[in-house]
Amino acid sequence: MFPRRLPWRGRGATCEPWQLRRCGERCQAPRGVNTTAGQEQQVGMREKLLEEPRTPLERRETETLFQEQPEIGNQYLEDALLRNYLKAHLPPQVLQEVNQDLERFGNRLLTKIQPLAWECEWNPPVFRPYDAWGQRVDRIITCSAWRRMKEIAAEEGLIAEAYERRYSNWSRMYQAVKLYLFSSSSGGFNCPLAMTDGAAKVIESLGVPGSLKNAFDHLTSRDPKKFWTSGQWMTERRGGSDVANGTETVARKQADGTYRLYGFKWFTSAADSDMALTLARVVDAEGCVKQGSSGLSLFFLKVRDEEGKLNNIQVQRLKDKLGTRQMATGELWLNGAEAQLISAEGRGVASISNMLNITRIHNVIAAVASMRRMINLSREYARRRVAFGKLLKDHPLHVQTMARMEVQTRGAFLLLMEIVRLLGLVETNMASEEDQLLLRLLVPVAKLYTGKQASAVVIEAMESFGGQGYMEDTGLPVVIRDTLVLSIWEGTTNVLSLDVLRSLTKSQGQALAVFCSAVQSAEWQENTRREEQAGESLESSPALRGAQAEAARGPSKKLELAASTAELGPAVKQMHDAIGRLVQFVQGAGSKGTVTMELAARDFSYSLARIYAGALLTEHAARPGAASTDISAAGRWCSGELCPVAAELRSGSYEDGAVLADSALVFGDPDLPHAGEDTPSSPA
Repeated sequence: MFPRRLPWRGRGATCEPWQLRRCGERCQAPRGVNTTAGQEQQVGMREKLLEEPRTPLERRETETLFQEQPEIGNQYLEDALLRNYLKAHLPPQVLQEVNQDLERFGNRLLTKIQPLAWECEWNPPVFRPYDAWGQRVDRIITCSAWRRMKEIAAEEGLIAEAYERRYSNWSRMYQAVKLYLFSSSSGGFNCPLAMTDGAAKVIESLGVPGSLKNAFDHLTSRDPKKFWTSGQWMTERRGGSDVANGTETVARKQADGTYRLYGFKWFTSAADSDMALTLARVVDAEGCVKQGSSGLSLFFLKVRDEEGKLNNIQVQRLKDKLGTRQMATGELWLNGAEAQLISAEGRGVASISNMLNITRIHNVIAAVASMRRMINLSREYARRRVAFGKLLKDHPLHVQTMARMEVQTRGAFLLLMEIVRLLGLVETNMASEEDQLLLRLLVPVAKLYTGKQASAVVIEAMESFGGQGYMEDTGLPVVIRDTLVLSIWEGTTNVLSLDVLRSLTKSQGQALAVFCSAVQSAEWQENTRREEQAGESLESSPALRGAQAEAARGPSKKLELAASTAELGPAVKQMHDAIGRLVQFVQGAGSKGTVTMELAARDFSYSLARIYAGALLTEHAARPGAASTDISAAGRWCSGELCPVAAELRSGSYEDGAVLADSALVFGDPDLPHAGEDTPSSPA
C-alpha cells in the first residue's frame, strides 16, 4: 500500500519513510510493555540500539521516526468476508474457477500493480497545447504506468468479464469482485473503467447496432492493443447534474447522416480516452433547438482519427483537482467534432440512464474498496504500534473504534454484492419484475449512502494512525482525497435522494412494496395479514397498502432463516420495528404534500440503506457455518438507528415551518438587516 520512494521527499535520507525495519533500526518500546514472545526479541533490539547509538543523538544530522510500516498481503486471501460470501452464493464449479483466478489476481496486485499505482500518483498527466514550433497539438501526456494500467485492465478482463458471461448471471458479480480488489491499487484507473463499462452497457442496451459493433468490441476486448476506454461528457458550463437545463452543445446534421457537435464540455473525466458518449441538442431545419430534457440526444464520437489527431476537439486545460490527480480531467471545446446519433432524437437522457446505473455501481465499488483498504492498514498498524505501554490492538477504545468502522464496511460490502447479484439476473433475463424494481431503487440508495460512509470511515481510519495519517509520504492522504469525490461524482447525496423518490413515484408504490417484502420474515408478514383481516391496521396511503399486501403474500429472502436463530432474535425484532416505522412514515407523510417528502428525501434514503444493509448482515449471519463475528456485526448494525426518517418526522423536521426555520438559520432572520445593507438610524 505504502510507497517505497516519493521523488519529491527524502532525497538525502538514508531510509525511506516507514521503511526503518528494513535497514535494521527498530522502534523504541517502553519498559514493561506487554509483548508476545516474538516481540520480546524485537524490543530487546530496540533497547540495545538506544544504549549503543552509532552517533550521539544530539549530533545526528538526520532523524527518522521509530515506527513500523503496516504491510498488507494478498487482499483476496485476507478478505474473509468476501471469500465467505462467494462460498455461500456461487455454484461450486464457478467458485472453484473464480477462487483460483482471484488468488492469482491478488498476488499480481500486490507485486506488480500496486507499484504502478504509485507511479501514476507521482506522475500525473500533463497538458502540452503547442509543440516546439508553435503548432497547436493539444497533447495530454500520461505516464507509462497509466498506459500499463490500461493494458492490465484488458488482460484481466475487467470490462470483458461482464459481457462474455462465461458464468451466466454470476459474471457480473465476478467482474465486480475483481474491480473491488483492483480499485485501491489502480492508481485512479478505476474511474475510466467505470465509464468504459457504462458505455458498453449503453451500446448493449441498444442491441449493438452494426454501426457500433466495432466500438463495443474494442470496449470489451481482452487484447491490450485493441482495448478502448470511454469518456462520459455531460457536464457543461452551467455545471452540475441538471443536464436538462445546463446542456448547450448543439448537433448539426450533415449530408452523409453524421453530425457535427459544437459546444463546451466543462468537466470531462478521462480526457485521454479513445471515445466518448455525450449529450447534445439537434438543430432542426429552421436552426432551432428544443430545450429541456426532451431536446437532448445521445451521441457517440471517437476522440481521435486514425492518425491520432483530435476530432475537431480543442483542450482548454486540465482540471486542478483535490484528488484523482492520476487521471486527466479536462475542459474541451467541440468545434465541429464528428459524431454519430445513437439514441432516438430527444431520448438522450433515457438512453444514458444505463450508463449512469453502471457508473454509480462502480462508485459503490470504489467506496467499499477504499473503506476496506484503510481498515486493513489500520488493523496492521494496530498490531505494530506501541503507545502508552502497549500495542494499539490492546487498547479497548482503539479497537472499539476500529470495530465500528468494520461494521460499516461490512454493511456496505453486502449492499454492493446484492446490487451486482440483481444486475447479473437482469442482464441474463433471469430477473423477476420484483428484482428489477428492487435494483432500480437500490442503485441510487447504495451510491449515496456508501459515498457518505466512505468519507467518514477513511477519515476515521486516518486518525487511527495519529500524526502519521496526515503525512503525505505515507500515502494515506492519497486514499482520503480520492475517496472524497465519491459523494459528489454521479450525483450528490441530495440529487440522488430525490431520484429515489422519483423511482418510488414512478412505480406507484410497487418498489417500496418489493423492498418491504424483501426484508420482512414470513412470521411478520403473517401477523400483518391477520391485523388487516381483523381491521386493526391503520388507514394507509396507496404505497403503504401496496407494501402491506406484498408483505402478506409470501415469505421473503432476507430474515426468514434469521427469525429462527436465537442469537439473531434481537436483530430481527429491530429490523421488523424499523420496517414498521418506515411504513408508518410513508403513511403519515403521504398526506402532507411534496414539500414534506422533499425535506425527508435524504433521511428516507438513509433509512432504506440502513434497513436493507441490516437485513443483508442478518441474512449473512444466519447462514450455516456463520462466524460469531458475523452475528456480532449484524447485532451492532441493527442496534443503531435504522429508520432516522421516522425520528425526524416525530421531531417536526419536515413540517412547513421547517423550511422557513432552515432558511433563517442559514441565511439569517429575514426581519434583520444583512451584511452590506444600511442599518436604520436609531432615534435621537
